[in-house]
Amino acid sequence: MGDIHGCHDLLLRELERVRFDHQYDRLFCVGDLIDRGPNSLQCLRLPFEPWFHSVRGNHELLAHDALELGRWGMWLLNGGVWVRDEDPQQVRERLREALTRMPYAFEIEVEGARVGIVHAEPPSDWSRIVPGDDALEHHLVWSRRRIERRDTSRVEGIDAVVVGHTILREPVWLGNVHYIDTGAFTTGRLTLIRLVDVVRMVGE
Repeated sequence: MGDIHGCHDLLLRELERVRFDHQYDRLFCVGDLIDRGPNSLQCLRLPFEPWFHSVRGNHELLAHDALELGRWGMWLLNGGVWVRDEDPQQVRERLREALTRMPYAFEIEVEGARVGIVHAEPPSDWSRIVPGDDALEHHLVWSRRRIERRDTSRVEGIDAVVVGHTILREPVWLGNVHYIDTGAFTTGRLTLIRLVDVVRMVGE
């Protein structure tokens, strides 16, 4: 699923549309659960659901920097104003715990293929993703170099990668990287795809 950005009701409608089974199905998200949409606090509860798995996005990190380090300017300018209607301490504690469940990257095995998920952009080689590399982590949640250059080279060491971050009219493939953020908070379109279809498309 693409960037949710506080659109909790839209998320529920999409899950109902595809008859998502909370007992057996799993939902993987590219991050940016919060900001800009109407229900950020509800979306911040999602990482605690057993069926929901998400990487962290730049908006989670903007919120962290505001709530933990006092760097409020960038977050408030980029959709964090919803916190003014909530208890900041409650939001801080929930975000802190949520981030322990939201890595910078993860991968899922689907039909014998490996699909990686990051928020913004993977490195050229998936094996370069190691914990504690600050420059790489910044790249994973902020970079738009690949899509700005329309770079169709493949990411090595992984079969496919799904990302969000950059709003597009329709999902786009660049090499083996699939961009799926369709701007839910402004378009009302929250892209939901099956990972088995990702594997089959990249194999064509």
